[in-house]
Order: sequence, then structure tokens, then C-alpha cells
Amino acid sequence: MFRLFALFGFGFVLMVFQCQNKKIDKDIFRQIQTVQPEGKTVQERFIPPKGYTRIKVAKGSFPEYLRQLPLLEKNAPVLLYNGEMKADQNIHAAVLDIDVGNRDLQQCADACMRLWAEYNYRKKDFDAIHFNFTNGFYFDYPNWRQGKRIIVKENKVNWYHTGKTNTSYQGFRKYMDLVFSYAGTWSLSQDLERVKPEEIEIGNLFLQAGNPGHAIIVLDMATNEKGEKCMLLAQSYMPAQSIHILKNMQELEISPWYRIPKEGVLRTPEWTFTTNDIRKFTQK
Repeated sequence: MFRLFALFGFGFVLMVFQCQNKKIDKDIFRQIQTVQPEGKTVQERFIPPKGYTRIKVAKGSFPEYLRQLPLLEKNAPVLLYNGEMKADQNIHAAVLDIDVGNRDLQQCADACMRLWAEYNYRKKDFDAIHFNFTNGFYFDYPNWRQGKRIIVKENKVNWYHTGKTNTSYQGFRKYMDLVFSYAGTWSLSQDLERVKPEEIEIGNLFLQAGNPGHAIIVLDMATNEKGEKCMLLAQSYMPAQSIHILKNMQELEISPWYRIPKEGVLRTPEWTFTTNDIRKFTQK
């Protein structure tokens, strides 16, 4: 009797194990559908879900720049600014190959501003690199390049001239660190134009102002024959950490792609947005 029970018990465990394996295999198959682990860029690594194709973008545009961003090797961890690993390593699908800096500055809105500024710096459109501080001070990169610096006293900011120009990339990074220090979700919410859900594009942000608030950026998009769209989303977070592409924990079968939310709510692993939170950078 004991032998019969043991045999039955073993068979039951084996059956459960096989079922679990089938589930694991199914999940792996789902990931293979949308991920090419050896891909070096956003476009190379992430294939749109079945039935979707990438939307066309203009050559030299911000959307093309984001689509071609380099990625670290597969399974790269998200690191904090101090080199430590982020506590939750299960919510990202990839990590962008872009530095975080060594201070707790490049958080959520900062990462979005960094990508926008890097794009314009690369194409030498320096006039497009400007941000408002939370107190409303207009902080533009052309003035910084020409040698002007700022004095911050209480809630007032003023320019002063050093007489020394700095056109190096290192100088640009110092400028961006000041942007990260004095701008954020609230200032961006005042500066950026709202976007209707049906008009969302690559490079737009989902942005909620607050203390702290949060912001994520649309890195890529695809569409199907019905005109339905899906997107890849990236973020930094608190404390400052690697910019990473988010998994879609709500629909693992198309992860890391997200559908444009019809019900008006976008749930990401660490924040929930609405379709009223969409904003866009504009050239001014």
C-alpha cells in the first residue's frame, strides 16, 4: 500500500513539475517573441509584438535617436549612482548604456531631460538646450557655453560672467548636473505641452508633478493594421539610478511593450499614470 501511495505521489509531483515546465516554456516563448537578447540597441533588441510594426520616424529626429540608443549586455543590473544595485532587479527589461553620474541627481525627470539634451547636443542644436528651474529661472546652455555661471541665494538665481568659455562635453555634463539640481517634475509640468492619448509619439513623457512625482519617457512605438499602438517605456527613479526599460507586469505576453491605455490608466511597476499625464518636448 505504501509503495502504491509513494508511486502515486511521485507521479503527481512529476505531473505538477511538467505543468510548471510548460508554463515556464510558454513564458520563455513569449519573451522570445519580443526580445532578441544579443541586440545592441533599443531597435535591435526589442521586436514589436505579433501583428505590430514599428512606426516610421524621420531621419535625424529625436524618435530615431531614442530608437538607436545603445544598451548594456543582457541581464545587466540597474545600478544606483553609488554603484550599489537597486533593490528590485525584476522590473527592467534592459539598461541603457548611459552614465548615471556619481551623485544622487539624475532621477526620473532628470533622465528624461538628459536624453532630450543629449540628442540636441549631438546634433549641435545648442539653442534647444534650456530648462526652467523650479523657481522659474531660465537656464540655457548657450549662456553656459559662453562662460556664464549662476549664483543661487535663497530662492533667487542670477548669472555672472567668468570670461571663460567651455564647449567641452564635460562642461555640458556640469551644466546638466545643475539642471538636475534645480529642475524636476514640477518645472517640467509647467514647461511641456500636453498631448492627447491618440496623438502620443516617441519621445513624449508620462509626467506627474509633485514631491516627488514621477516621469517616464516613450522610447519606441509600433502599430498594427487597426491603428492600435504599443510603446516601450524607460525611467530612472529614486535614488538616482541607471536609465532602464520597464517590463510590462500587467501583460507579460507582450512585455516589455505597453498598449496605449484605453481606460485612461497606465500601470508601470513603480508608478501609475493617466492619459492626462502625457507631455512633449518642443523646439523653441
